[in-house]
Amino acid sequence: MIIDLTDTTSSGIASALLKARRNAGSPAMGMVGTIVVVVDEASHHDAMKAANEAGREHPSRVLVAILRPGKGAPGLDAEVRIGEGVPGEAVLLRLHGELAKVPESVVTPLLLPDSPVIVWWPGGGPRVPAEDPLGRLGRRRVTDAAATRRASVDYSARAEGYAPGDTDFAWTRLTPWRALMAAALDQYPTKVTGAEVSAARGNPSADLMAAWLQSRLKVPVEQRNTRGPGVTAVRLFTPSGPIALTRPDGAVATFSVPGQPDRPVALKRRTTSELLSEELRRLDPDDVYAKTLACMVERDALPAGQKKVDANARKSTAAKVTAAGQKVIEPKKPAPARKTTAKKTVASKTAAKKAAKRAVKK
Repeated sequence: MIIDLTDTTSSGIASALLKARRNAGSPAMGMVGTIVVVVDEASHHDAMKAANEAGREHPSRVLVAILRPGKGAPGLDAEVRIGEGVPGEAVLLRLHGELAKVPESVVTPLLLPDSPVIVWWPGGGPRVPAEDPLGRLGRRRVTDAAATRRASVDYSARAEGYAPGDTDFAWTRLTPWRALMAAALDQYPTKVTGAEVSAARGNPSADLMAAWLQSRLKVPVEQRNTRGPGVTAVRLFTPSGPIALTRPDGAVATFSVPGQPDRPVALKRRTTSELLSEELRRLDPDDVYAKTLACMVERDALPAGQKKVDANARKSTAAKVTAAGQKVIEPKKPAPARKTTAKKTVASKTAAKKAAKRAVKK
């Protein structure tokens, strides 16, 4: 069921939701939270689709806010959807004029009572999410650094303005990578001398991965650019050889551990709805993300030389021994005999012969 409302109010939208539930034969609400999506007109369809797909695992009320600030008269148009493949409730809000500058006045009356609120910015997000008018309503604030230009992501501001509940899809995409690398060190405990992250140029997930490895392992982490897609490889250098997770095609990865055969791992690039579903499963503060942001700011201040892994850290102990064994040590040539020594030897032999002849004559 779809109900179009023109020049309406929050009260009118709430009445339309109640009427639509009754007509659908489900007056009781079985939703677990509210998802507030702040998006523009061009991408609201994809955002609403992703939120509805995530709602199949977590039935929620989805409020999609399209802000249209301008000099026109303030107004509110809405579209209420219940059923039609929507697991919960979906409301499309178009805020015009001065009303677009105070979206919280429209969204707050439509929040489900006594349930968590997740605010999501598919187009990137504000500089400090916790200070945004809609961000203040959320228990979880989700941004996406990959959806905007790399230069516009100010991680220093994100770190300084971090509040419990902040997260980013660039960080969410790393969950399987971080789990596999942590499991590798649990199964194969060893000393790590350095690390390397390879990814497409300007990939924010690669920046976060490098900062996470450096904050946890306390070793230099080098970043290398590849053709992608996304993150293509993570390597930990150890005395026994590298622990590597490589994914050149964006679907299947190869997991390599020293002394063991390589193993294929399903590591496909996840969809937006899958990323949003993961964030809906966990609503507690992500302290690891906060520490990673702080380490990322520290890495930005380091000189380029301290972000490189030297050749000795990359080589395993076996490689170093082999390289040492290949060096051939040439024996030293004996020093040539001096002429003075030879002359002394001949003179001593002549004196001995003369002494022997004298003894015979006597």
